[in-house]
Amino acid sequence: MYQHPGYYGSPGYYGRPTPRPPGGYGRGRSGGLLAGAFGGVALVLLLLGAMWILEILDQFLFFGRLDHYGIVGGDPEGLVGVPLAPFLHAGFGHLMANSLPLLVLGIMAAIRGVGRFIAATMIIVLVSGVGVWVVTPPYVVTVGASGLVFGYFGYVVARGLFDRHSLDIALGIVVVVLYSSLLWGVLPGDPGVSWQGHLFGLVGGVLAAWLLRRRRFARGDY
Repeated sequence: MYQHPGYYGSPGYYGRPTPRPPGGYGRGRSGGLLAGAFGGVALVLLLLGAMWILEILDQFLFFGRLDHYGIVGGDPEGLVGVPLAPFLHAGFGHLMANSLPLLVLGIMAAIRGVGRFIAATMIIVLVSGVGVWVVTPPYVVTVGASGLVFGYFGYVVARGLFDRHSLDIALGIVVVVLYSSLLWGVLPGDPGVSWQGHLFGLVGGVLAAWLLRRRRFARGDY
């Protein structure tokens, strides 16, 4: 088996051992996890801030007309709304209802690093948006970040099951305890509430956890 010269703790050039970094491996690993967590939290705050800025502009400058750029069911042109719909809301009340769970669940989803969080978000937005477009009655416009809320819920819970990392399992348990009542939202209920977005957001979150799981490889001697 080939071993690259110069790795920490491995023989360097001419057989001289390369010293370990100060504090050993554990500190570097925890420092990387902490940096990734801070980056993820900052990204969640940025997403939420963008939603509020857009809603303020929509209400006071465009008088609600930006909502027309949501997902339009069954209309091929309505697919343009797939990446836009999570940032649009039907008023401040709608946005306020989504803000706290999005903040909490988004931070829990992002705490394991920015890269995985961005990939998970893209998968959730795509699955939720396309699902809404297919299932929603024709020409009904859907807006709101609730698909992301349900997606992050599914992602955090499923990540604990698939990765089986102690931190992920703990976060999944916390999310189930705090937000398990969300699951009722995937059933048809109140008129005007997109259960389709909730359902496919949840599906997208579980799918993202599966696709982005940390794969384990069997070790062997060579």
